[in-house]
Amino acid sequence: MSDRLPAHLEAGAILRLAETEGGFGTVLARGERDAGTILLVTLCRGRDGVLYERMPQLDGSRKFLAVKREDPENQQEFSDYLARRRRQDCDMWLIEVDIADRERFVARIDELS
Repeated sequence: MSDRLPAHLEAGAILRLAETEGGFGTVLARGERDAGTILLVTLCRGRDGVLYERMPQLDGSRKFLAVKREDPENQQEFSDYLARRRRQDCDMWLIEVDIADRERFVARIDELS
């Protein structure tokens, strides 16, 4: 049995944490209820999107790492990338949060998991 929290519970916790920290979160795409991968898009005041994905670490832990940043000159490319990722993995959860301090927020998620 895995120690991993089911994806739907983790998604709910991320949304509640965003609200607790004075931000807002929404699920853009629901994935597989128990084992879906979670991708996290963070915004600050609706701008400057950064995509985080949980990656395995050498110590066996799994932490969210920034894998893609939105180019302010070509915002469509970021949206297209997210759409491609969704088509490649229909079990994936895509969560968007608008939060003032994204690095601190992501670190808090990693602490909780």
